[in-house]
Amino acid sequence: MASRTPSRPVGTVTRGTTNPNRLRRMDRWIAATHGAELRRSTDPLAVDLGYGAAPWTAVELLLRLRTAAPHARVVGVEIDPARVAAAKPYEREGLSFRHGGFEIPLPGRPTLIRAANVLRQYDEEQVAAVWERLCGRLAPGGLLVEGTCDEIGRRHVWVALGPEGPRTVTFATRLGSLDRPSDLAERLPKALIHRNVPGEPVHAFLRDFDRAWAAAAPYASYGARQRWMRAVRDLAADWPVADRAARWRQGEVTVPWGALAPRQG
Repeated sequence: MASRTPSRPVGTVTRGTTNPNRLRRMDRWIAATHGAELRRSTDPLAVDLGYGAAPWTAVELLLRLRTAAPHARVVGVEIDPARVAAAKPYEREGLSFRHGGFEIPLPGRPTLIRAANVLRQYDEEQVAAVWERLCGRLAPGGLLVEGTCDEIGRRHVWVALGPEGPRTVTFATRLGSLDRPSDLAERLPKALIHRNVPGEPVHAFLRDFDRAWAAAAPYASYGARQRWMRAVRDLAADWPVADRAARWRQGEVTVPWGALAPRQG
């Protein structure tokens, strides 16, 4: 039996705070790591879920995805009807806006769902169900990217999930703004932010990252990028770092979700 689209959007209205270029680090990572899948898709559809009070992030997502997949299209989905109405004048070829929530009110299955700074305003206990719902809307080979950043996009942490569930966690920062890697703890996504306590894997990871950063202090004379890359290289001796130096140079590091997943209870 075909499923019915809910008559009301699923979710609650968030604060809607947004700024131009706020999600550039996440977009850059998506284009680099998921661009090939978007190019292979016959309908490379991306959803900017909860884009906020202004449509900047959806406009920018289209531009950035098209550097990797020229036929990509983006639908901005917002639960607040007034925000959808305000975004309509920005529609163009490949970009549209729709009223909705976690049900993703589209006829097809997207190849990408980006949900940035949305679940931070929910309870931790609600995250797994939202992830499952959103992953269930993905096309085969699709990707859900869910995370949190600061107001101007200097610090960002996100989880990447496929139809089967969470895959990786990525930490990304403007290196010149960083005092130590654990500064990123304040931007952990909702699934992890309350787990940054002794005994939890994410706490141990950030502790070890700080130690590697301190040990790499001599490299600071060559710039923050060289210090970061050395720290990540040393961190990789004890943690299963999932990416390579080309991503580290961008101020990123990615690890498998299983390495940081919260302990039960």
